[in-house]
Amino acid sequence: MTTTLHDSAFVRACRGLPVPHTPVWFMRQAGRSLPEYRKIRAGVGMLESCRRPDLVTEITLQPVRRHGVDAAILFSDIVVPLAAAGVDLDIVAGTGPVVAEPVRTAADVARLRALEPADVGYVDEAVRLLVPELGPVPLIGFAGAPFTLASYLIEGGPSRTYLRTKAMMYGDPDLWHSLLSRLADITLAFLRVQVGAGVSAVQLFDSWAGALSEADYRRYVLPHSARVLGGLADAGVPRIHFGVGTAVLLRAMGEAGADVVGVDWRTPLTEATTLIGADKAVQGNLDPAVLFAPWEVVEREARRVLAEGAAAPGHVFNLGHGVMPETDPDVLTRLVEVVHGG
Repeated sequence: MTTTLHDSAFVRACRGLPVPHTPVWFMRQAGRSLPEYRKIRAGVGMLESCRRPDLVTEITLQPVRRHGVDAAILFSDIVVPLAAAGVDLDIVAGTGPVVAEPVRTAADVARLRALEPADVGYVDEAVRLLVPELGPVPLIGFAGAPFTLASYLIEGGPSRTYLRTKAMMYGDPDLWHSLLSRLADITLAFLRVQVGAGVSAVQLFDSWAGALSEADYRRYVLPHSARVLGGLADAGVPRIHFGVGTAVLLRAMGEAGADVVGVDWRTPLTEATTLIGADKAVQGNLDPAVLFAPWEVVEREARRVLAEGAAAPGHVFNLGHGVMPETDPDVLTRLVEVVHGG
């Protein structure tokens, strides 16, 4: 990586260093809100899209070109490494990941094999194509955290209640920890491939950890997320940790080993900074639904988030979760201008 990337506003903010402006990127910025994305994805399945370096490169670049964001995020999906490690799954439009044979027993866990770099050679290739195309714009790699991956594997798909997941967690803790240990290995291997190919930062998505109490998170989840983040301590890139509905978990998430903690829209960044710790940067946290309000409301709320983010040693502006598909892309472009001081 070049000095330019290390010195970018995004990387500097992640490290709590002075920045020329608050950097901004959006979760799901490369996605369904962009007409050019819908056009290039027409007739191509999600998993296939993630496995084609040419498509990954173009889709990742689209929001950078359109919005002028301070970082790109690799176009992929959190279940990509699971599929690469042999799990029979598909990403069904309108539903999400669907697992053919959910993981429920010790034999099921035993079938989960380690992820080898060659299994995701297309990810390595896509990152190596992207880095020169992006120039001074940093590329963020990412992976799903062990708990969130486990919830998909155990439930067989998305869930609102996580009943089967929690039943294993509470009812068979040995099996639970065995599963999460394997998933931590897969996640770490997947992130190391991306770091080795040249990403400038990584984000660990524990999207559904908000379903847990703090005590359960500490007992059943934190050790595994910490092993992933700790395994990248010498990688030389900032590590971001994000979840949804995690207000009660922020203190514990701040202990997991990330340099930056993403905060959803429910918790003011001033309060989040107190919980996470004064040595961590924060990322967030405009409510994605605000983007559907009149412009003066969007601008007012963005300035509020910027003011609250100033309480942390570093602030990366983002939404509190992903861009909704119905979002007007022009609003995102204008929002970037406001965050940059316009």
